[in-house]
Amino acid sequence: MGNAYHRLSLSLIVLPSVLLTAYFFAQFPTVPQPIQIYPSLASLPLSSRSWSIYPPDFYEGGDYVDLPYGRVRYWLFGSESGKKIVFIHGFSIPSIVWKDVAPQLAARGYRVLLFDLYGRGYSDAPQTTYDTALYTTQIALLMQHVRWEKAYVVGVSMGGGIATAFAAAFPDLVEDKVALICSAGLMDAGDISRTMKFMSSPPVQAVTSSLPFRFYLRHLANSSGPDPIAELVRIQSAYLPGYNSALASSLRSGPLRGITPALNKLAQSNRKVVLIWGTADNVVPYKYSSVMTNTLPNSELVTIEGGSHDVTLSHPKAVTDALLRFFADYS
Repeated sequence: MGNAYHRLSLSLIVLPSVLLTAYFFAQFPTVPQPIQIYPSLASLPLSSRSWSIYPPDFYEGGDYVDLPYGRVRYWLFGSESGKKIVFIHGFSIPSIVWKDVAPQLAARGYRVLLFDLYGRGYSDAPQTTYDTALYTTQIALLMQHVRWEKAYVVGVSMGGGIATAFAAAFPDLVEDKVALICSAGLMDAGDISRTMKFMSSPPVQAVTSSLPFRFYLRHLANSSGPDPIAELVRIQSAYLPGYNSALASSLRSGPLRGITPALNKLAQSNRKVVLIWGTADNVVPYKYSSVMTNTLPNSELVTIEGGSHDVTLSHPKAVTDALLRFFADYS
């Protein structure tokens, strides 16, 4: 009787512990795994063509910072006492897209911050969802790192969608002026080509991210034409394992569409907004300029006749002049 009572008492003590342990593992069935981080252009040999097109020191004041989702490349230059501007590049081309614009603003007395978005250029490519939260948090942490309390924000293409979302999510970090150039964010599904939709699907991404397919892309990159910007895109696609996935995830989850709530918040903030758009834009059609001006009461539209989507490269003087006029009261 004593032994039976002892066994019963022991079971009553052990059983709750067993149940608690079972419950714990049911709620957390696996140990969280660290995020896989794919390397950037910095991992390629010095002989790579990318280093001659877009070296790490393409701009002055370059440095790296380790953020939770990987290492980020940024450049900080211009007058230390000048008004601060953050430039945000777009979908596939890193900060080289600002080469004929940002230095001109710095030369006119502004303090300029450029950086490569995750998955592009010299910033690492985390294996995660490339959504608005990822990009806006990247900017907020980068501003914290360089000790900027506030800045003007300029975004091109998808960078315009990011800039809008950033102003909505972190209003205390954004000054009273925002510049959006050929801005994505409101695109209809019909504006995105079938090829891009097909290439962004997870099954196709599994193929395009495979080593054999990237060897094929390297052949294309090595035999590419004279356009250095297009060549840089091909090099990233061929040699950086995380690049294609970053683009595909951005296409599915990024701020190319669905920023209407953030746009409404930007309108309610009474910030002044300049919209710069080319009439020949076949990526984010010019029709969206009127949609944005109708949504943003404190906005003005600068139209670049015949300008394509890459107006910062094709019409840098027009873009620079528009930005200088827009920020003129504060230069």
